[in-house]
Amino acid sequence: MYHMLIIGGSDAGISAALRIRELDIQTAVAVVVADAYPGFSICGLPFLLSGEVVDWHTLAHHKAEKFEEQGIDLLLNQRAEMVFPETKIVRTISSKGQTREITYDKLLIATGAESTRPPITGLDENGVFLLRWMADGFAMQEFIEKNNPRQCVIIGGGYIGLEMADAMTHRGLEVTILEVAPEILTTMDPTLGRLIRAELEAKGVTVITGKAVQRIEHKDNSLHVHTTTGEITTSDMVLVATGVKPSTQLAQTAGIALGVAGAIQIDRKMNTDIPDILAAGDCAETWHHILDSKVYMPLGTTAHKQGRVAGENMAGGSRAFQGSLGTQVVKVFDQIAAGTGLRDTPAARAGFDPLTVTFTTLDRNAYYQGAKEITICITGDRRTGRLLGAQIVGHRDSEIAKRIDIIAASLYNGMQVEDLCDLDLSYTPPLSSPWDPVQQAAMQWSSAEE
Repeated sequence: MYHMLIIGGSDAGISAALRIRELDIQTAVAVVVADAYPGFSICGLPFLLSGEVVDWHTLAHHKAEKFEEQGIDLLLNQRAEMVFPETKIVRTISSKGQTREITYDKLLIATGAESTRPPITGLDENGVFLLRWMADGFAMQEFIEKNNPRQCVIIGGGYIGLEMADAMTHRGLEVTILEVAPEILTTMDPTLGRLIRAELEAKGVTVITGKAVQRIEHKDNSLHVHTTTGEITTSDMVLVATGVKPSTQLAQTAGIALGVAGAIQIDRKMNTDIPDILAAGDCAETWHHILDSKVYMPLGTTAHKQGRVAGENMAGGSRAFQGSLGTQVVKVFDQIAAGTGLRDTPAARAGFDPLTVTFTTLDRNAYYQGAKEITICITGDRRTGRLLGAQIVGHRDSEIAKRIDIIAASLYNGMQVEDLCDLDLSYTPPLSSPWDPVQQAAMQWSSAEE
């Protein structure tokens, strides 16, 4: 019998367990983990596969001993199969086939997301990989070490696809990206997507857009990737990185309602529609801070925050999740792409009158050595002047993450675009200008709006 039972040992589940223990040192807490890797940074897998991270053990946010010291039971290599909410029982099955029934007072479902399997024939061919969990990373690493591939095709030009293009190039492979959309990085303005594409191509990556993959076949000791329009790309290995979907099979066994994009429906306190069952992380919906409505936005940062809220409420609190903005950042070779908030299309769909201005300037004073261009797309509402979002692309030394976080903090506080000019931001010639590029972009937006 556990007072608090958590299903899932990734970001949301671990954050919840740690928060429960911070608030209550006596309650019996257990985390059911489907594999043997609780609290590991899945976001670190591309850097493990590139060789930049040498020891996979270092991907653990917390060592297992920490949980033991805090009295948190880790039930490893056990997959939760069924939830019986009437009797408050979860049935699990171990990797050895042994079943177990665990009773609970309160239950958190944090089963995460799973890689989407697009309608492509041949996804199960040897040398074709999805990348979501530690086991996926190990399988890919083993294949590379045993087969010494020379070429890699990546299907999908999103964040994971781009990080893996960087990683495989770092290992010396020839990389081709196949993206069905007209441009890579579809979550960003096409202008910025083209800048990242130029960086990829400058580093030797072949980028093919506007082509849908139909099938993958093994022929003549190679994988042949066929598009719907007849093009064939040969490769030694293929990574399919076409997004994720919420993992909700367990929730459905309990009759829990699903919501946006088939994710678990929750309120802002992480409660599902079944008493004493909460959900958090990539398996669940999230609340959008600007849209003031539910969306599906599977991000590690959101999962950590939702898990902390869930843990606090399981321990007797009444905390509400304050919402997501979709703040993201990715390194692609020497360039960084970042975004937060809304672009024009979702903003217009939500009833705003969006205006986006694209502005390019230097990341620091021109007289200081190493000054580099930084491009900012800033979006605001014409009617009210409210800041709605921004995207930034620039060199890895150009403080891109810091600058997108300025926008994120401003969005969180409901500021207007013009208010950015009033922020007392830090300045020194090696790092910025008296008017930071973010503030310069805000001035450009205000001028265009007038």
